[in-house]
Amino acid sequence: MDVILLERVAKLGQLGDVVTVKPGYARNYLLPQGKALRANKANMAHFEAQRADLETRNEERKKEAQAIADKLNGNTYIAVRSAGETGQLYGSVAARDITSTLDEAGFSVSRGMVELQQPIKVIGLHVVTIMLHPEVEAEITMNVARSEDEAVRQAAGEDLTRRDAFDGDDEAEDEISIEDVFENPEDVDLDGDLGGEESAEAEAETEIEEQAENMTMGDEAQSEDEAKS
Repeated sequence: MDVILLERVAKLGQLGDVVTVKPGYARNYLLPQGKALRANKANMAHFEAQRADLETRNEERKKEAQAIADKLNGNTYIAVRSAGETGQLYGSVAARDITSTLDEAGFSVSRGMVELQQPIKVIGLHVVTIMLHPEVEAEITMNVARSEDEAVRQAAGEDLTRRDAFDGDDEAEDEISIEDVFENPEDVDLDGDLGGEESAEAEAETEIEEQAENMTMGDEAQSEDEAKS
């Protein structure tokens, strides 16, 4: 379907351009949003008659959008959300959350202006583009954290999504040194286990064997005494 653009549309063209688009895209987006007209003789004539006014209004809207962009561009906003230890959010930060945040800050932005391919689902600093006008955009940073304190740390450059697989102290505790073998041999299992159940069972069996051997030796000594008598 051929349409006449009434404003600049990304990846399509500028105001006044006649472009070919898919019928569904035209009917569901361009035409109802007032961004284009069907490219027929009547609409072409109407557009040319209104072209000067359209260009003037577009320039006014562009200036207004640029004034907002100058105040908005580069700003950082904090969104506190619940998240796991790895930083994965239990929920998400979507376009509607961003528009609400900007509204509280005094900026009137519609959800369609927020260029967000998918909701934010992990803590961190996320740059989001706000299309204030087809020719004017601003970039903000959403600082998504589990608390205000974490947001400050993230802003300072700390990555809170990284976790070391092992802690240094824990790793040291798991190591068996040569000093342990000589100083505390009873606590060391040379097969790799410290104070395990197998070591305890082995000690118990050894003790029983020693007791049995002592009893046998005692009986033999008693028999010898009786024979001498």
